Amino acid sequence: MNRFSEIKTPTELDLLVAFFDLTAFSQYSRSHTTLGTFDLLSSYFEFVGDIIEGAGGSVIKFMGDAGLIAFSEGDIDPGVLALLELKASGDSWMKARNALCRNTVGAHFGPVVCGPVGTRQSKSFDVFGDTVNRAATLNRRGVAITPQVFRRLSSQTRQHFKKHTPPITYIPIGDRHPS
Repeated sequence: MNRFSEIKTPTELDLLVAFFDLTAFSQYSRSHTTLGTFDLLSSYFEFVGDIIEGAGGSVIKFMGDAGLIAFSEGDIDPGVLALLELKASGDSWMKARNALCRNTVGAHFGPVVCGPVGTRQSKSFDVFGDTVNRAATLNRRGVAITPQVFRRLSSQTRQHFKKHTPPITYIPIGDRHPS
């Protein structure tokens, strides 16, 4: 169940917001049937939900081969660790299915406005604001978090990251710097 499901009116919150996207998904979908592509994504999205919801987060929505994720302000450390797990396990999950797709994940922390939006007949929970835009547009090859996220991490979780400039982001210790 979505942690934010009880929000019924526009509400301002500070959240950890993340986007994930699968690289090379267009190539995969061109070489597989639409039903096969649908089945892969459907199973993968369940896999994503298990990781994110298991860490206290919510998958806000899936968009094609991408998704929008949110964690409450009190769940930043488990949220970031779940995003690292999503990258590593998600890449392995895809590889086990002979899909050359790999995850990229960008995360930012800050204020959002959230609540149900949609048509008069069908509304669903969503988040809006510059925090969402920053998470969506982070330059990333694997996982990247903004300084606003890094500053809120415990010293133990910070050990998974190194500084990358410009602009400043933090990426996992083992990752190469994007060019």
